Amino acid sequence: MQSINMNTLWITAEQALALLGTKSQTLYANVSRGRIRAKPDPADPRRSLYQADDVKRLAERHAGRRQSAAVAAEAIRWGDPVLPTSISTISDGKLFYRGRDAVELAGHATLEEIAALLWDTGEVRVGVVEGKGGVSRMAAALMGLAARVTTDLPALGRSAAVLKAEAAGVLSTVAAGLAPWRGDPLPLHQRLASGWQRPEAAEPIRKALVLAAEHELNVSAFAARVTASSGAALSAATLSGLAALTGPRHGGAWLSVTRLTEQAASLGAREVIRATLSSEGAVRAFGHRLYPQGDPRARALMASFDAPAIYGSLAEAGEELLGEPANIDFALATLAATFTLPEEAPLVIFALSRTTGWLAHAMEQIEGGHLIRPRARYTQTTGLSGASDL
Repeated sequence: MQSINMNTLWITAEQALALLGTKSQTLYANVSRGRIRAKPDPADPRRSLYQADDVKRLAERHAGRRQSAAVAAEAIRWGDPVLPTSISTISDGKLFYRGRDAVELAGHATLEEIAALLWDTGEVRVGVVEGKGGVSRMAAALMGLAARVTTDLPALGRSAAVLKAEAAGVLSTVAAGLAPWRGDPLPLHQRLASGWQRPEAAEPIRKALVLAAEHELNVSAFAARVTASSGAALSAATLSGLAALTGPRHGGAWLSVTRLTEQAASLGAREVIRATLSSEGAVRAFGHRLYPQGDPRARALMASFDAPAIYGSLAEAGEELLGEPANIDFALATLAATFTLPEEAPLVIFALSRTTGWLAHAMEQIEGGHLIRPRARYTQTTGLSGASDL
């Protein structure tokens, strides 16, 4: 048997099968389902390499001696789906909103039309309401939602039609903070572009809003569903999603792209990729474990404008050195740089877009009627300093 160095990012089929203890058909099935990432072997394009972490995770999960509690704990971390949903899915390297290809929708749809699709309702109109002044756009959105939470009715026990109408009001509140506007109603992508005084960016912003609207059970969507399962108001569920999005490992991931480009301007694209990989063990602007062949959202968005040369060089260097194409975080940062949008623009676009998905998940969770309440597995700690003898 071949020795396997698990510090290696990619391993051969023989090594993967040795770890899994399964037949090759099972390995290929796990790849097709997105559980194991694969890429062509640079030394022999007829063969494939497999992501070592993915293989190890599945091998541990399938080990017969693991107890059910351990399996459940592992499933929370990039495991199999734990909640049924008809809102979106990722299959064969594509993202689908209620069975429709998100990339194809991005060719023509507005975010308001995507909201109608995700919420399974008719036309969604986003009103122009007064937002909070004197603060950042993200702060205004958070404050606007927090103010609603104290007055909005709980979602439990109310009809789907009433909740869908309220969802449009919640989206309007978020838009008042993230895309403030005082004139006649405009589509949200035009509100953002005009507010930033970049009308030429309206079309790429429209595509970005559509492509980022929903992405299965991601961190923020799960947070929104947990809150909704308690029966809380839709605004409370949306506030939970927005709060989760502010984390650097979720909505803040685009900041790493900004740092890469700043360093690449002086050191060069390839050198920065190498240095970041050596120091951090990963370059977050590249690759997505749900898309072994590359993030289709990033490809579609990047194709809608001519990126600055430094971003093009980084994308090429990253794919060459890492074997991973740029992801949606890279694409959003590139969009902002191309049209000289404000620093917080990637997060603003992402947050406004994803609000539609959070509301869809909240309403679906309420309709299901189940409280999300996993059990904890207690692990006793010993040797606590300062413990009393009493």
